[in-house]
Amino acid sequence: MDSQILLHRDHVPGNRVYIQHLLRRTLVRSVILFSLSLSATNLAHAQLGVKKESFTHDDTLRGSLNPNRDWWDVQRYDITVQPDYEKKTIKGKVTIHCNAIKQGNTMQVDLQSPMIIDSITGTSLKKKGKTVHYSFQKESINATLVSLTETKHTGDLFSLTIYYHGQPREAIRPPWDGGWIWKKDEKGRPWMSVACQGLGASVWYPCKDYQGDEPDNGASLTIIVPDTLTAIGNGRLQSKHNTQSKDLVTYTWEVKDPINNYNIIPYIGKYVNFTDTLQGEKGTLDLSYWVLDYNLSKAKEQFKQAKLMLRAFEYWFGPYPFYEDGYKLVESPHLGMEHQSAVAYGNKYENGYLGRDLSGSGWGLKWDFIIVHESGHEWFANNITTKDIADMWVHEGFTNYSETLFTEYYYGIEAGNDYCYGTRKNIQNDKPIIGPYGVNKEGSSDMYYKGGNMLHTIRHSIHNDSLFRQILRGLNTTFYHQTVTTQQIENYISQKSGFDYSNVFDQYLRTTQIPVLEFHIDSLHQSVQFKWSNCVKGFNLPLYLGNNNNNLLIHPSEALQTISVTNAAMQLFKKEMIDRMYYVQVREY
Repeated sequence: MDSQILLHRDHVPGNRVYIQHLLRRTLVRSVILFSLSLSATNLAHAQLGVKKESFTHDDTLRGSLNPNRDWWDVQRYDITVQPDYEKKTIKGKVTIHCNAIKQGNTMQVDLQSPMIIDSITGTSLKKKGKTVHYSFQKESINATLVSLTETKHTGDLFSLTIYYHGQPREAIRPPWDGGWIWKKDEKGRPWMSVACQGLGASVWYPCKDYQGDEPDNGASLTIIVPDTLTAIGNGRLQSKHNTQSKDLVTYTWEVKDPINNYNIIPYIGKYVNFTDTLQGEKGTLDLSYWVLDYNLSKAKEQFKQAKLMLRAFEYWFGPYPFYEDGYKLVESPHLGMEHQSAVAYGNKYENGYLGRDLSGSGWGLKWDFIIVHESGHEWFANNITTKDIADMWVHEGFTNYSETLFTEYYYGIEAGNDYCYGTRKNIQNDKPIIGPYGVNKEGSSDMYYKGGNMLHTIRHSIHNDSLFRQILRGLNTTFYHQTVTTQQIENYISQKSGFDYSNVFDQYLRTTQIPVLEFHIDSLHQSVQFKWSNCVKGFNLPLYLGNNNNNLLIHPSEALQTISVTNAAMQLFKKEMIDRMYYVQVREY
């Protein structure tokens, strides 16, 4: 989600498909990715003297590919769940449809303790679809190894159905901690949902809980609830019918597009619905809003902002990525999360972040933070998703900056600059933004504010807003419905901007150092000296300095440079001007 925020976890701190899956899952690709990841981690440790964290075998099983994960690719999930509100338990089944991309016969399936797998069945390819029972055993507290009765070969399509039950971990402070949410609404009626970004979807259903493998052909979610309640899931409602027990009703929802595991979420409560449409870049986009019955009038007013958000983000980022599944806001028993095509909303129908402006600029009170931020994740997190959460700045940095772009779209460029600059006070610089790879571990929560300010810095360095917008839209086209690495995103920006920003990314993503621009003005000789300090080797961020009448492009480096300037150009070397556009420190000597 993100909560991008100070307490945070969407992660809001909460909080984003494939193409050519077969190639991406090969062992060679995995080895290359691991090598790149290890190099980036070692770079951060070397520069900062950071003590390496210790991780367990279970962390590795959860956060990386291995021989029991890399040979099969998820094609689709069909999930059925029935919660018992009084006992705080659930039971259900999940059918995982798979494609073998190389030979294998043992699968790692993830389901977190204390949830229990009851049985696993499949169909035999050799015996004309005969149902077979698979044996399974715990590999760790949260991972189970399933032994198939026959070896699968490249190109085989197969499925397994997992029956399970238990009392899932309960979220006490969602979305900052994860798990199943058992609450009551203001009228004392059951209100249930799940928040599990980072913690993982395996907290409540069996899956391949690896962010780099999304189901290519989408997912269905069937929810069985008392007939006094309504159940909402991602995508579009496919059916609603009474079960054999007359006091229960079954809802089935489906998404056609690839989706992150942690985004597949049930919402259960006393909901009512209203709808709208948007004439967007790809045609008619269906808008659907589900809110608690007593909040209907407030929602009809506050949710008008959803169209404003969609218009702004389609301008900056390109078409909403999930026209097939529609756009939904669903009132949630927690602050918010970017659940794909069913965005969780819990901002109490107020502007700002629970009525506060996180930037302190005043502009953050002009719009509803959760509608804007969480929906921004539909482009960055849901459309473009990182394989490893160590690279989650791609989700949170771009979505944090979407707040600035939304503000600018409706209130002007200086309002956007005010907002972005105001968020800078929330940066902690406690540790690098990029975390350790392969162990399901994020880096610093600075992925939000520092990530956004880094993009603001790069944007002004490019000094071509038309090109910057093309880059944002191009990212969402080039990596449409894909999972990516930070290297892919970094390289794309460098390639399309025409400048190698690799050292700039290293500076902001892999260290906590804030680069310092040192300069000295020699009025007598009409010259200026400048250089970068407190930076990684080779740091070379260009600076475009300008006002309404004058402008100057300089290319500082670690070496001291001297240039001749006019009197007017000297006036561009002002700390407050440079500081506003670039996340750097400025020191005049």
